[in-house]
Amino acid sequence: MQNVNDEEIEKMLKEMHLSTWEELFVDIPQEARKDGINIPAMEEYELYRYAMELASQNKDFFKMPNFLGAGVYFHFIPPVVKELASRAEFYTSYTPYQPEVSQGMLQAMFEYQSLIAELTAMDIANSSMYDASTALGEAARMAYRINRKKEILVPENLYWEKESVLLNYIKGLGMRIKKYQLNEQGMVDLDSIGSLLSEDTAAVYVENPNFFGVIDKNAMKVKKLIGKALLIVGVNPLSLAILKPPGDYGADIVVGEGQILGNPISFGGPLLGIFATRKEYLRKMPGRLVGATKDADGRRAFVMALQTREQHIRRGKATSNICSNEALCALYSVLYMAYMGANGLRKVALKNMENAKKLMEKLRSIGLKAPHFDAMHFNEFLVDLPENPHIIAKKLIEKGVHGGLPINEGCYRGIGNAMLLCTTEMHREEDLDKLVSAFKEVL
Repeated sequence: MQNVNDEEIEKMLKEMHLSTWEELFVDIPQEARKDGINIPAMEEYELYRYAMELASQNKDFFKMPNFLGAGVYFHFIPPVVKELASRAEFYTSYTPYQPEVSQGMLQAMFEYQSLIAELTAMDIANSSMYDASTALGEAARMAYRINRKKEILVPENLYWEKESVLLNYIKGLGMRIKKYQLNEQGMVDLDSIGSLLSEDTAAVYVENPNFFGVIDKNAMKVKKLIGKALLIVGVNPLSLAILKPPGDYGADIVVGEGQILGNPISFGGPLLGIFATRKEYLRKMPGRLVGATKDADGRRAFVMALQTREQHIRRGKATSNICSNEALCALYSVLYMAYMGANGLRKVALKNMENAKKLMEKLRSIGLKAPHFDAMHFNEFLVDLPENPHIIAKKLIEKGVHGGLPINEGCYRGIGNAMLLCTTEMHREEDLDKLVSAFKEVL
């Protein structure tokens, strides 16, 4: 703003119906404001050293073992994934409006769709959504387009971030959320769902594994219970390497977070929304679909077969205003899945479960209840704690370990002070021991 004079500033404020410059920043908390950045004058090489010193304060997974999951997970990414995804042909590609010059990216998206459809046992998958939360929001809207009903049943332990996004997505349609309970094992309570079903139930959403990491056998019984309502299943795609896919137990729509498949955590993003459905609902599906065809010379070719946003078709016919897909993240995932193969994915999934079981046993050895629910878990579980989990989490960091997600007393029915812990194939035995030792000290 140094080149803007007072007269121009006054004119701008007047146009914005503001009386003072300070009113521009009323939404920023006072404690977050600073009078100036105060960047010292320095040469470029000095700035580089300064930036490196700042960056060295970050503590990554290898400097501080991390057991935080809850939607974003640290898995090993084979170097070949980044090497191929970083090729200039992929890195600089944009929306493939002209298929004749976009065959590489179109084929990658086609293969991504094919692998996701196979993994979920669904007929079709789109080229990806923004993340798992928006995929759930789009699934609810799709259910409304199919049956014009306005209630969606969700589990009582739905993560608040997903619930917030879901509420935003369905608000304009006048849809409502109803929450069904979990049973004593942390699984879907079928009686609770039955009591909430009505003539206006558009869909029932279940997660398997659910937010608490429980592998939910009851989720496989929901479709027979809900009649004409749609079944939306939320999945951890890596778990499908060893668990029964949702298409085999009646899912109409499958959503999930694809970051797990070959994408770095990068301080929480970017993410990748998985979305798959049955062929009969193809025209109701959001996002874009890449199809295989033949060119003028009879050779195999790829095109954007379905584009459902209002920019491409009449606004009244659009199913979504999603502006793009997560093409680069989807590329990472298809490269990861292709490289790992079915056996590789299965091996990683089993290692995740093995590490979770080891950690449970170690925590029980120091007197903690782990897991909270008497059920089979994938790679996450709740451990009961005697004190406020937020305070314990801070103490763990002081001991050089990043614990899991604190679960406040009263946040979820029947769960007091607890922490959601996650393990992956990246955790070594000494990492598990370090967490257990830290718990022992702070408790």
